[in-house]
Amino acid sequence: MKLSELQSLIRTMYSSKDEQRGVDGTFMWLMEEVGELAAALREGTHKELAYEFADVLAWLATIANVAGVDLEQAVQEKYGNGCPGCHQMVCACGIEEKP
Repeated sequence: MKLSELQSLIRTMYSSKDEQRGVDGTFMWLMEEVGELAAALREGTHKELAYEFADVLAWLATIANVAGVDLEQAVQEKYGNGCPGCHQMVCACGIEEKP
């Protein structure tokens, strides 16, 4: 599944609720899912971990929909030609750097 397909699927399933919730409310749900992912990373099973990754990705797509951002286009523009920090396809930035 491409990012655009995920974003479209999420839009189809949830857009009416997401629009009512708005960016702020949707962001809070995303943060809750990130917390659940953190817990699964520490002590979850592989299946629980996979589902939490899926939830975070779905909520990210949700908030992108509400904010009017095309995720696939944004990722392609920022990362499609290499690391945004060092501009290499295999990042050469130092481990302490955030590209």
